[in-house]
Order: sequence, then structure tokens, then C-alpha cells
Amino acid sequence: MSAAGTDGQPHLVVIGGGLAGMAAALVAADAGARVTMLEARPRLGGATTSFRRGELWIDTGQHVFMRCCTAYRGLIARLGVTHLTTLQPRLDVPVLLGATQTRTRLRRTSVRLPAPLHLAPALLGYKALPLAERVRAGLAAFQLGRLDERSPRVDSGSFGAWLASHGQGPAATSALWELLTVATLNLPADEASLGLAAKVVRTGLLEAADAGDIGWAEVPLSRLHGDAALAALTAVGADVRTGVKVRSVTADGAGWRVSVTAGGTSRGEAVPGADPSGSLYADAVVLATPAPAAAGLLPDGATVDARRLHALGDSPIINVHMIYPRQVIEGPFLAVVDSPIQWIFDRTISSGLAASGPPGAQYLALSQSAAEPWINMPAGDVATLFTEEMARLFPAARAAEPIEVFVTRERTATFRQVPGSLALRPGASTGLAHFALAGTYTDTGWPATMESAVRSGVAAARESLAGMGVVVGDLADLVDLAERPSAVPAAPAVSAVSAGPAASAARGGLAVEPRQASDDLPDRPEPSDSSDFPDPRGANATAAGSTEAVGPVTTGQQEHSSTGGFPV
Repeated sequence: MSAAGTDGQPHLVVIGGGLAGMAAALVAADAGARVTMLEARPRLGGATTSFRRGELWIDTGQHVFMRCCTAYRGLIARLGVTHLTTLQPRLDVPVLLGATQTRTRLRRTSVRLPAPLHLAPALLGYKALPLAERVRAGLAAFQLGRLDERSPRVDSGSFGAWLASHGQGPAATSALWELLTVATLNLPADEASLGLAAKVVRTGLLEAADAGDIGWAEVPLSRLHGDAALAALTAVGADVRTGVKVRSVTADGAGWRVSVTAGGTSRGEAVPGADPSGSLYADAVVLATPAPAAAGLLPDGATVDARRLHALGDSPIINVHMIYPRQVIEGPFLAVVDSPIQWIFDRTISSGLAASGPPGAQYLALSQSAAEPWINMPAGDVATLFTEEMARLFPAARAAEPIEVFVTRERTATFRQVPGSLALRPGASTGLAHFALAGTYTDTGWPATMESAVRSGVAAARESLAGMGVVVGDLADLVDLAERPSAVPAAPAVSAVSAGPAASAARGGLAVEPRQASDDLPDRPEPSDSSDFPDPRGANATAAGSTEAVGPVTTGQQEHSSTGGFPV
């Protein structure tokens, strides 16, 4: 049976409304396909969304991107929300050294040097390491960038073992390499894939001088992604249905039968186009769910081995959310080494705290990748651990107890990016006509990042619609438009999707845990240290143990005030 309409448009059903599904649906609809999107959760966004907690919007993880993430940047340009993000004019990462409580930074030089020579000044000025180790690190970076990550030999290697064999000791590993790779690979160096680490370093740091410039959202992720995608898809005639559980996908003549939960959506609404048995007919399907769910929905005859999808495993991330009565740091983010804390993000404005109060309060989100040590720890213990560490590092935090601390956990944040994982990652093709896979776990050549998700969606749309006369474009082509705002069409009006303050496991397995006393809490060329960069603690450089009231820690980020707004 053909599902094409009278106008001959092929009908594509996209199962899953995360970034991969959004990208697939948008490029397909823009190319002329009739698109139906089915998402099991109450809203679009997948792992990159937000939920409401009282007056605040809480992001499910602190997601950043880099200038080299051209597909992701193309997606937000297509959604008309580039203006809701900030992209650094040049890489600038303030770093606090936990052992000595001194400061340094990784900053791209303003001198125009060709890649990869542009990296030398940043490394030479990175005073977290002795000068000799900085030189060795630079040599190692260039060697790492020459590796072929598609090689089985490289794929089977451990990043940590490679570092050790190239003169990178524990200090360089923790203060430099893991600063770069734990957040992208979600594993410590000893457990991480050498091939994927080589990809991160080469693409993010070596291939182009500006590739590693960091970007972030200035609004809740649900507004940046899910709400904007819903508006954009609706505007091009796509049918988006949330709260729809897909039970099976089976071949039906030249097309596919997609069976959904009897009775329609979780709100009791019928799914348009479904027959009385709850089946939709599609000419093509993109399966854009996490790997375990995809394994359960693969149709008979697929060449993708479901056991390999399960073998990819998963790695967790937790976020520790802290609301202080006064500022503790300045700047949008701060990296910390030699400490349990990894990255701290100021979400005071984007969460709504600046508007809802209390006045002067600051909301910090501590993003902890490779979170196995904490994923099963009682929330009260996690809160105590990180509250005490914040007090040790920042006198402003020591002088003022947080108003509130809560923990979110993403147990299956990414697939486990270990040596040998490349061999387990399938491509978009399943060996079945007009049926394709999308998701960060697929073989995009990238780690499990937002960029990987978007690239996978575009690849899957092309694969599923191949031979149907639909020419799928490339989202990366929209990046130039994003950098010339006058050329970008105005974004359609979007409104935040409301969610109850108790949003938790029902919102995709996210556990939100207020701080409590009990343990039974329920279950995400210029030197870097030039004189224009002050001590990150600023006026907070007081003696350890002091409880005097002190001001926020400056991170050295230019043109930023956590109370006056981020640079846009």
C-alpha cells in the first residue's frame, strides 16, 4: 500500500522528536515530503529539553556547541533561533585549579595564525602545567590530530594509554586532556576511545583556528529546540504528535505500517491517518530513538544487529543545581580541574531566576560527565559533597549557604564511547528500502553530541527517501545565513510548553531531587595568564576558612555580567 497523497508526495514517518528526529523531519519537509512525527514524550527535544520546577526552567543537561558544529548551527538557523544563543568571538575557557585555587585560561590567540599553529600560544600560556609539559602537550596534540580514527587499530585503542605512551602524565591528562574530552566523550581518558578523542582534538582544535569557539543557549533548551521545532514543522505542514508510543514497524507492500498505542496519544487524542487498529501507513520511516528502543523496533530483515545496539551501553551525566543568595562566580561558565567539580554554568537569566527572584540570587548548574561515581549516590550525599566543594573553592559560597540544591540524573545520557565502539555503531542504512536510523549512536564520525544527532537526522532523511525524487538539503549550508542575521527569516512565534513542577521520570527518566536530610531520596603568540585576566576569585582571595562576606568570583569572560545579561 502506498501512503503518498494525491499530489504524489511521499509520506515520511519520523519516530522520535529529539534533535535527530527534528533534523530529519525538517529537511524532509523542506524537500517536499509529507511528514508525520511521532514522539512518546509530552514535548519535543529529547535529551536537550527543559522542564518546569516551580518558577524556574531547568535544562536536562548543560549543552554547549562549538563553531565547528556546522550541522547543529544550521539547524538552529533553520529554526530561526540563532539570536537566542551566544558564540564566542574566540575560544576562551577560564579554568580554576582546584588544588591550588589559582587561575589560568585556555584562550585562542587574537594574532592571526594558520591552523594548527594558532594552538601554540594557548597551550604555552596554560599555566596549569609546567612549561615543559605544555610543550609536550602541543607535540602530542599534533600527533593525535594525524591519527586515522576510522582505523580499527586506532578505534580499539584507549585514549589514556595513548597519552601515557606519548609523554602525557597524570597532571597533563587531568588538567588538559580530560578538560577537553570528558565533556565530549563522557568517559575518563583511560576508558575512552582513542579514535573519538582524535576526532575531538583534530576537528575542534586543529583543522581551523576558530573551530573550538564555544557557544551556548541564552534561553531554556525547550524554547531553543522543542518549541521552535514544533513551530517550524507546523509551518511547513508537518503533523507533529507527542505522547504517542510506537509499538511496532512492519513492512506493508512497498511501504511501512507503523502501529501506535491503541486510543492514540497519552492525552486520548486520535492520531490523524491511523486506522481503527492504530496503524499509520508510510512510504518511508526514520527511526530516531535511542539505541535500545531502536533495537526493539527494527523490522524483520534489517541488517542492523540489535545485539550490537544493546552492546553500545550507556554513560551517565548528573547535574547539581545550586541557588545561592548572592553571586558566586561571574561569567557564563567556569571549568575546574583537580576537583570533583568539572564545569559550572550560570543559568540565572535563562532559568527565569533573575526575573522571579529572590533579588541578587544566582543559579549555578554543575555539569558532571562520566558520572558513575555519583549516579547511584543518594541525592542528599551528592548535594553535601558538591556544596562543600563549592565552599572550599569559592569564599562567596563559603560565606552564604545555598538556598536550594537539587540533583538531576541522566543515566543513559550517551552511549559508552569506549575503544571498539566504532565497530558497533550502525550507519543510517538498515538494508531495508526506505527505512533508516538516526541518533547520536549511529556512525556519524562524531562523538555523541548535538552535532552528531543533527548529522544523523539529515543522513537518515536522505537514506529513507532515496529514489523517491526528494532532494534533501544540508543544514550546514544555513550557517552563513546565521552569521548574517538580516538574511535570516524571522523566527515564527513560539510559546513555552508548560510542565508541572513535579516533572521527573515521566519527562524521559529525569529524576529531580530537592535537597533533603534523609538518604532515601528518589532517583543529568599571547600568554593566557596576562595581567588583563584577574584571579578568578577576585576579591574572594581570602584565607581558607574565612566566613567574611565576599563578592563573586570573576572568570575573566569579557563583556558579560550574570546580572546584566549575556553578550548576544
